[in-house]
Amino acid sequence: MQTDWISILRECKNHIQKNIKPLLAEETQPSPQLGLGAGGDRLEPIDLAAERAIVDTFRDNGVSFTLVSEESGVKKYGERAAECYVTTDPVDGSTNLSRRIPFYASSVAVSTKPMLGMVHSALVADLFRDVTYTAQKGFGAFRNGERIVPSKNVSIEEAVIGMDLNSFKSKDLLSRLTRVVEETKHIRHFGANALELCYVADGKTDSFIDIRGKLRATDIAAAWLIVNEAGGIVTTPEGEPLEARLDPKERLKFVASGNRVIHTKFLDLMSEKG
Repeated sequence: MQTDWISILRECKNHIQKNIKPLLAEETQPSPQLGLGAGGDRLEPIDLAAERAIVDTFRDNGVSFTLVSEESGVKKYGERAAECYVTTDPVDGSTNLSRRIPFYASSVAVSTKPMLGMVHSALVADLFRDVTYTAQKGFGAFRNGERIVPSKNVSIEEAVIGMDLNSFKSKDLLSRLTRVVEETKHIRHFGANALELCYVADGKTDSFIDIRGKLRATDIAAAWLIVNEAGGIVTTPEGEPLEARLDPKERLKFVASGNRVIHTKFLDLMSEKG
């Protein structure tokens, strides 16, 4: 019998919300010291509760899988763990959540191999607004069950773009973004990159740029598929297809856009020749 991955992913989202609800009331209290997660960030009880909800959901559905998580790293569950990989950032936007900024999400991707290009089912759930983005390879992308398409805007001047500059210290990389900043009027960063990529898929923003080389593959595995299935484009800053190993320590750079025309314009603005 074929597995209904989207139903399982939606079930994950519901269990995450249930698991973290009691902890949200405690967010004003100091967190216990739990050490660092596999991705190098400080472990928080709310992240672990969200991860536990994901693991329990897949196990309750009888799925053998290898977990690839920003929190616990790589773990195997079941006898056929090598046949399915579940890559997750249980809470994307932890700083926002801790400061009561209403922009944070859970990201879960399913693949047959631990490679970005092998992701076939995905969910990014906006945990504050109860908005769920899903996609299956070859079947399009959806917001709360309704098909989404990206922006057709091709004007750089009018574009609304996301740009992550957190911990951005390289003068060389900053020089590549100077022309983008000069040519655009509407730059945003909300603090949860998976959800910001879904905004590109949904046509809310025109592009999202992160060329720091700091973002983990686990952060965008699900959103990568959602953008592509919506009809958007995600490449390296050089315009090559984006590929990465699904591992908590794997870092990447990318540019995502709603359409090929504006994508090419941004790549040209960032090119070393430009």
